[in-house]
Amino acid sequence: MFKKILIANRGEIACRVIKTARKMGIQTVAIYSDADRNALHVKMADEAVHIGPPPANQSYIVIDKVLDAIRQTGAEAVHPGYGFLSENKLFAEALAKEGVAFIGPPAGAIESMGDKITSKKIAQEANVSTVPGYMGLIEDADEAVKISNEIGYPVMIKASAGGGGKGMRIAWSDDEAREGFQSSKNEAANSFGDDRIFIEKFVTQPRHIEIQVLADSHGNCIYLGERECSIQRRNQKVVEEAPSPFLDEATRKAMGEQSCALAKAVGYASAGTVEFIVDGERNFYFLEMNTRLQVEHPVTELITGVDLVEQMIRVAYGEKLAMTQDDVTLTGWAIENRLYAEDPYRGFLPSIGRLTRYRPPVEVAAGPLETNGKWHGDAASGATAVRNDTGVYEGGEISMYYDPMIAKLCTWGPDRPAAIEAMRNALDGFEVEGIGHNLPFVAAVMDHEIFIKGDMTTAFIEEQYPEGFEGVTLSDADLTRISAAAAAMYRVAEIRRTRISGTMDNHERLVGTEWVVSAQGSQQAVSIAADAEGSTVTFADGTSHRVASDWTPGDSIAELEIDGAPMVVKIDKITSGFRMRFRGADIKVTVRTPRQAELADLMPEKLPPDTSKMLLCPMPGLVVKIDVAVGDTVQEGQALCTVEAMKMENILRAEKTTTVTKINAGPGDSLAVDDVIMEFE
Repeated sequence: MFKKILIANRGEIACRVIKTARKMGIQTVAIYSDADRNALHVKMADEAVHIGPPPANQSYIVIDKVLDAIRQTGAEAVHPGYGFLSENKLFAEALAKEGVAFIGPPAGAIESMGDKITSKKIAQEANVSTVPGYMGLIEDADEAVKISNEIGYPVMIKASAGGGGKGMRIAWSDDEAREGFQSSKNEAANSFGDDRIFIEKFVTQPRHIEIQVLADSHGNCIYLGERECSIQRRNQKVVEEAPSPFLDEATRKAMGEQSCALAKAVGYASAGTVEFIVDGERNFYFLEMNTRLQVEHPVTELITGVDLVEQMIRVAYGEKLAMTQDDVTLTGWAIENRLYAEDPYRGFLPSIGRLTRYRPPVEVAAGPLETNGKWHGDAASGATAVRNDTGVYEGGEISMYYDPMIAKLCTWGPDRPAAIEAMRNALDGFEVEGIGHNLPFVAAVMDHEIFIKGDMTTAFIEEQYPEGFEGVTLSDADLTRISAAAAAMYRVAEIRRTRISGTMDNHERLVGTEWVVSAQGSQQAVSIAADAEGSTVTFADGTSHRVASDWTPGDSIAELEIDGAPMVVKIDKITSGFRMRFRGADIKVTVRTPRQAELADLMPEKLPPDTSKMLLCPMPGLVVKIDVAVGDTVQEGQALCTVEAMKMENILRAEKTTTVTKINAGPGDSLAVDDVIMEFE
């Protein structure tokens, strides 16, 4: 076996590879840019080599710099992770010339399948059903418009070398095709160094389901079930699960066998993923093959017990697969939520900065992931597992130069409802402060009726959140539980305050039993009867709830039982109450005496400042271009400027017809959140 491998990547996936390498007794080498000098993957690796400035095109995707790091350290093999050089055949060929093993497929397979245009043609030649489209290279926007009309709108404009949602646009008209072509071309060039574009029919209401394949260099290939990846935003997967709640065994078998046949046709050897869109009748159409490890691979590992990184390393070393298709068993259910540094309340725009608090839930292994490819957990026991793959730490920074992923939170359960419930509780207990993040959004998805039924399509987010995410309004039942918890906790805090030393002589602070709880726009009078085991909170309508917890004032997480049912709530102290975050809701709950509540009702409400005549920068980023000038009259929906952040171009548009009176920024300017870009009449 290899004695030392280099990970040609960063962040979460680099840390993930290091964990398996360490388990196998293999030493690891990390590479890092200036921005990643203090990154977690650098700290975890046995050695680390600096390779250049922060931009990826000056560091992580410069083949010569990676080769220099290999020569310096004597690494025998390279794991590319995903993104960067993972699907670059020139990189695989360069490693071969150096006599260094590439922990991935042969260069020929990368060339055949890694390029979306070529892979489509091969799939068509192999009689694999594919989505209608134009596979040739497209020279300019006019040709893109012509081709789009021939295919018929809507169309998907995609970067040939793309991945991770980069360089992809959906166009519903000539104007959108022209604009989308140029933006896709720019993003592709910046992210992959390859600006080739192709266009295909956009199938409405599809499900995105992919098959995990694993092949060796001895002609063996197996499939490890499927992953449901339909919940996406801007073509970027957000929630994944395995297996799919939609497929039946016959469709799974057909998709798996077809995936293996395609892999064998190109001499594939390593872990790879064949992606399909599946319609409501379970007809499936080949989209592309990703010749690398997928971001969402943990859910497959959790239901099969196969460590995919380990298998990739063994295949690269020349070993045969130790299992056959008959050995593959899908046990239980796994769900992955991607935690991104993006603000859901600002249209999911990127957020950067320092993680002032990062406390993931405790990882719990229920037995699914074993080292020998066999699952040893007891699915009938009801036990669940929690796994968190991450590349950050408390006090670290989220950089503007790379992908905004913070972590991948995964749960496993013996069935889908158990996995969902485990995920809900894990999300409730996940603490992230200092930056905007999408924890509230994915928590809301876990409670959404469509997700619970398993009826989602790739249009789920667009259809269910057409105006963006505006937070969660708790149901009456959950609001009552939260109110009971807040009242009991506030009483505990009040008792603690009465015990503070140094109080005035002859003055005793009494803690009463009658309180008024205000939350989510409603007020409820409650009375509290406490004992050694907890508190009974009785509401004005006569209903009572039993609250038990060992929470103490100052704890940022409260683990409670309300009427015997568990509840995990994130807690921040505010005047006369708490900021409480639960199941995607972020609410302020005040607990006051009846007299305090009466006086509080008389206080005027503070209104936010009027910014309706300003264009504010919604995220930290770089101004790419300004599309208007002072004095221009702009129409609703018209592009005003383009801001680039985390390798994505974001076009900011006018919300109404107005006139530009002042422009405060220009191309090349670096802006912070809420900087005023321009002002209007």
